[in-house]
This record gives sequence, C-alpha cells and structure tokens, in this order.
Amino acid sequence: MMRTGVALLPLAAATLLLGMALYHWVEGLPWSSAFLNAAMLLGGMGPVDPLRTEAGKWLAGLYALFAGVVFLVVAGVMLAPVVHHVLEHWGPAASREPRSGPKT
Repeated sequence: MMRTGVALLPLAAATLLLGMALYHWVEGLPWSSAFLNAAMLLGGMGPVDPLRTEAGKWLAGLYALFAGVVFLVVAGVMLAPVVHHVLEHWGPAASREPRSGPKT
C-alpha cells in the first residue's frame, strides 16, 4: 500500500502547484493564500478567498473539477489494496468450500 501512495505523490504535488500558480498569478493572491485555496480544493473542501476576476472564476472552476478527479483517483488507488484484502478475506468467495484441484 505504501508503494501506491508514494507513486501518487508527484500527481498530488503537481496538482497542488498548478492550483497555487493559478490563484497566485490570475487572482493575485499571496503564495500562502494560494496554497490554502489550492489545498482546500484538492482536499475536497472548497475555496476560502472570494474570486475577483472573470478569468480567475473560469480557471478556478476548471481547477476544481480537475482537483476533484485527482482526489477521487488518489483515494481510490490508496484504498484499493485495503478493499481487496477485506473482500478477499470476508467476501462471498471466502464462504465457499476450497476447490481440491482438477478432477481426472
């Protein structure tokens, strides 16, 4: 499970940096406020500061959609091994009799 989490760190970091750049250069927010807004969107919470420009509103909306997809991908990939283990142990196939191999 650690390998999948580590493999997704570059995707999460690049998405966070993209959002920070968007808020900083388009909306003129300081880097700390840009980080806060991008991190809140990436975490699924929503923006903190109000948007002032039309371009900023469009780009922030597109970033929010992209960040939502990244959030779902990261959560799904990180939870997949846990769900697989649970289903393997307690799933419907676990209650069946084990097969004894091919009959000849």
